[in-house]
Amino acid sequence: MNPILGRIAALFAVLLLLGGCGTLPRDAFDPLDARVAVPAGLADVRFAAGDAEASLTNSGPIRERIEADKGDFSVLALSGGGANGAYGAGVLAGWTKAGDRPRFDVVTGVSTGALAAPFAFLGPDWDARMEAAYTDGGTDELISLKALAPFRGPSLFSAAPVRHLVETYVDAEMLRAIAVEHAKGRRLQVATTNLDTQETTVWDMGAIAARADPSAIRLFQDILVASSSIPGVFPPVLIGVDGPTGRFSEMHADGGVMTPFFTVPESMLLWTDPGGGVHRGALYILINGQVGASVGVTRGSLVGILARSWDAMSKASTRTTLAATVGFAERNGLAVRISEIPDAAEAQGLNFKADNMRKLFRMGYDRALAGEAWHAPAKPGP
Repeated sequence: MNPILGRIAALFAVLLLLGGCGTLPRDAFDPLDARVAVPAGLADVRFAAGDAEASLTNSGPIRERIEADKGDFSVLALSGGGANGAYGAGVLAGWTKAGDRPRFDVVTGVSTGALAAPFAFLGPDWDARMEAAYTDGGTDELISLKALAPFRGPSLFSAAPVRHLVETYVDAEMLRAIAVEHAKGRRLQVATTNLDTQETTVWDMGAIAARADPSAIRLFQDILVASSSIPGVFPPVLIGVDGPTGRFSEMHADGGVMTPFFTVPESMLLWTDPGGGVHRGALYILINGQVGASVGVTRGSLVGILARSWDAMSKASTRTTLAATVGFAERNGLAVRISEIPDAAEAQGLNFKADNMRKLFRMGYDRALAGEAWHAPAKPGP
């Protein structure tokens, strides 16, 4: 069992026994408001992935390109995975060095993938900044005794180190660059989990960046912090919205609670192009973790059972979402390429120390440079 994961599970178990003392103050709101609320002054910047009507209207970056049939287009989906996000960053940088990295029309991110998504969207010129974000030691304090805060909020660790990391690298300069690309028709989307509605919320980050004011920057940062806030480990983020009866706050957390990665909304996964055409688009799914089952003796302790169950649940969710996404792509004539950490490699998703992050980054970089990072989906056996 991963020793870092074991320590986190142990702390979590202790907090469950204690009942927890920290809370986030909440104001009551009308549940009907939650269905139509929008961030203050920013209409049409998000939609609920499970809302079929909203999905048909807004899920469109991929669907629009399929129906328009304008030729080649590429989509990059970055998954969650905690510290393993350094692997994905390495793949992108190595892909640049190899010389055949596409310019993606759509980039989506969940959890740690949300943190990398703006860099991936902006392209190779931002690789050095992306590498620094993952490997220069800024993540060392994310999970540490210094950040431990079980009685100051509803989580084991403070959000301060996560927010400091986001605010260090996500600034007005980045948002201006994203707004320029958004104006060209490219799309950057990030998924969070709205705990109040129990739905995936998909945010159009380019539309937010295009607003270009301090409130937009704050919302952009809040969304990235929320999407990467593992429940119980880091506190969720309260995002202010305007409803028909007034202003209130929604609670948003790790997008990986609902989906390991995002390509199309769940309500669209069974959709098929009514034109029935064969397209030249490609979906690249970068899994910041391992997908295959690993055989081992599960310790009979509470910590061992929790850790093993958490790992199994995460892998099962990833495999299920991959199968549904591959089915969608095959029905609509789209190629799929997948990259993940090899099952035989050592991966510690909750070890944010710089040496582990650099090792993961180098693994992804070397695999991409050697042309070994990407593969087609495995075909089912006879």
